[in-house]
Amino acid sequence: MKPFLHLVNGTIAVVLYFINTVMLVIPLLFFSIFKLIPQPTWRKWMSKVVDSIATLWISVNNLNQSIFSRTKFEIKAKPDLSLNNWYLVISNHQSWVDILVLQRVFNRNIPFLKFFLKKNLIYVPFLGLAWWALDFPFMQRYSRAYLEKHPHLKGKDLETTKRACEKFEFKPVSIMNFVEGTRFEPSKQKPGDPYKHLLPPKSGGIAFVLSAMGERLDKLVNVTLFYPDGIPSYWDFISGKVNKIVVDIETIDIKQLYDDGIFSEAYFEDDQHKQTFQNYVNALWHDKDAKLQQLNDEHQST
Repeated sequence: MKPFLHLVNGTIAVVLYFINTVMLVIPLLFFSIFKLIPQPTWRKWMSKVVDSIATLWISVNNLNQSIFSRTKFEIKAKPDLSLNNWYLVISNHQSWVDILVLQRVFNRNIPFLKFFLKKNLIYVPFLGLAWWALDFPFMQRYSRAYLEKHPHLKGKDLETTKRACEKFEFKPVSIMNFVEGTRFEPSKQKPGDPYKHLLPPKSGGIAFVLSAMGERLDKLVNVTLFYPDGIPSYWDFISGKVNKIVVDIETIDIKQLYDDGIFSEAYFEDDQHKQTFQNYVNALWHDKDAKLQQLNDEHQST
């Protein structure tokens, strides 16, 4: 009987996700057009409108999940959060479900989650306009090999991103970064990797955000996601096969990272500064790996 119920739940949930998306993407794209008017105050108000539409979209999706998924969320060590602060959110990454979980946990608790996107994604039909309207920062990244051939472009990618982030000076934002760069799978681990449940973290993405947005950011939100019954697929989640998800949240004062010399604007210029910050991120990941092992042990013992 359960497989049939999961099939019914999942099918209805997919239909409702589709209807919700269609109904709200139309007004979002409509107001996106008005953001093309080059008037700062007008664009600021239109940004609030499209953010509100996106927030409503997530709220309806969350209601959908509550009815058809019925997954229990266990939130550990949830700190005080605010819609009026600027956040950099980092997390381990295991499934596309991670994004749905983060949206559910943080919706209306912190500013709308946004991702740094590659500049060429702005040309994706419809989505590019929606991402632009939602103020997703578009970044231009150059590889080391490319910069060696074009040294005059060194630092230009960071300058471009800083200009893209200027819109956040008067508008709180939450930037999301999956530090591992890809979803965790045991097959992706290499001999000698120091983590059992994670892939090695990359500090460059965090450093890029910190350099682009400076001390405007208030907190680093470090999230650990644990799926007791194994890493789920999107279908597993929406059809109600996922019984429980554990979300551990801690916040770190970003100003303290600067004051303690853990991060410096010299990250991209000085190997010692880069190594210092990489060591700090590695330490965060060692703690996260230990936390995942502890959660796994607790689950196995029940």
